[in-house]
Amino acid sequence: QPPAFGFLFDVDGVLVRGSQAVPAARRAFQRLADGGGRLRVPVVFLTNAGNCLRSAKARELSQALGLQVSPEQVILSHSPLRLFSQFHQKCMLVAGQGPVEENAQNLGFKHVVTIEALRKAYPLLDMVDQSRRPKELPPPTTGFPTIEGVILFGEPVRWETSLQLIIDVLLSNGNPGAELQDIPYPHLPVLACNMDLLWMAEAKMPSRFGHGTFLLCLENIYKKVTGRDLKYEALIGKPSTVTYRYAEYLIKQQAETQGWKSPIRRLYAVGDNPMSDIYGANLYNNYLKSAHQNQVQAGVKRSPQAASPQTDDHLELRKDCNNSVESCESILVCTGVYRHNADVPGNTEECTTETVFHGHRDFCFDPSLVEASYIVQDVNDAVQLAFKKENWS
Repeated sequence: QPPAFGFLFDVDGVLVRGSQAVPAARRAFQRLADGGGRLRVPVVFLTNAGNCLRSAKARELSQALGLQVSPEQVILSHSPLRLFSQFHQKCMLVAGQGPVEENAQNLGFKHVVTIEALRKAYPLLDMVDQSRRPKELPPPTTGFPTIEGVILFGEPVRWETSLQLIIDVLLSNGNPGAELQDIPYPHLPVLACNMDLLWMAEAKMPSRFGHGTFLLCLENIYKKVTGRDLKYEALIGKPSTVTYRYAEYLIKQQAETQGWKSPIRRLYAVGDNPMSDIYGANLYNNYLKSAHQNQVQAGVKRSPQAASPQTDDHLELRKDCNNSVESCESILVCTGVYRHNADVPGNTEECTTETVFHGHRDFCFDPSLVEASYIVQDVNDAVQLAFKKENWS
C-alpha cells in the first residue's frame, strides 16, 4: 500500500558525524529502500548546513548511505530563500563560506556582492589583522554598487572581517564609503540562515560553534554600537516554520512523482538537537494542529516564527495549501548533540527540558517545544519506531 507518512532527517549527528557515517544510518536506509535501492517512503534531508551546494550535499549523502540521493531531496538552511523573490533583483551582500555567490545565484538572486569583494573595494574598513592593512592610502572607491540587503548564509572563516563589514553596511545604509550623520533605522533587510548555536562534529568535546554563535556576536555588537536591536527580515532553517513548510511541500512532490496516491498524513522528524530539530518539529506540529482546528488552510494561517509574507504567497506553496498533513512527530536520537554516547533515558521529560536556552533570541523559550515525542538510541531505531506506528514493514 502507498505510504501515508514521510521522514524529515537531520544530517549531522543523525546520519553522519563530520565526514563519517553514523553506523546505524545504512541499516536505517536498508529498511527504507526496496531491493532495487529505491525509497519506499518519501524522505527529505533537512539540514542547517549551508556552506555547500545541494548537489554536493546529495552526493555526500549518497556515498554515506549507500543509495542514490537527489538534490531535490535535500533542504539546506538557505533553500527556502528561493521563495523570497522580492529580494532577487536587489543588490545583496552575502556572507558565509563555501560557494556563497553560486548558492545565491542558484536561489534566484541576480546581484550579489561578497564580503571579500567589499573588503577589496574598501580596504580601510578591515583593520583587525594588521598584516592585511593597506601599506599606502588607497584611492577613493568609485562605481561600487549600493548594497540593498544582507544574506547571512552561515558562519564565515574570518569572523572579525565579516562582523566589521556587515556592521559598516548596516550603519551606512549600504554605502560604506559614505559618511552619514544619523544611523539609519530601520536598517537594511537582513536574511539569516541557520540559527544553530552549536553542532556536533568528530571532536570528543561536544558541540562546535555554529552560525547561531556568529549571529549572537553580530546582534550584540549592533546593539552595543547603536543602542537598538538588530532586526531580521527572515530567519530560516530549523526551527523556522517556513523551512518545515517547504519540507512538507517537497515530501508531497516526491509522493506525487512516485505515483503514490495516498495523501501524506504524518511526518516523522528525526534529529539530535533539541533546540533546532525537536523545537522546529514541535513548532510545526502546533502549526498543523492550529490550522486544522481553525479549519483554515495550513499555508494561510501563520506561525509567529514563519519567515515572510512572501512565503505563503509563493505560487507553488499556495497551490498546495489544502493541507493533508495532520502531524509532525519529533524523534530525538542520542548519536549527536543530545546526550552523546549515553543510554536512552527513561524519563523523557526530565532529560530533554533544558535549563539553558540555546535557541535564537527571536524564538521564545517554551520547555514543551524541546520535549521530543520519542527518544531512541539512533536513526535505525527511529525508522523502526515509525514503521511500527504505521503498521509498515
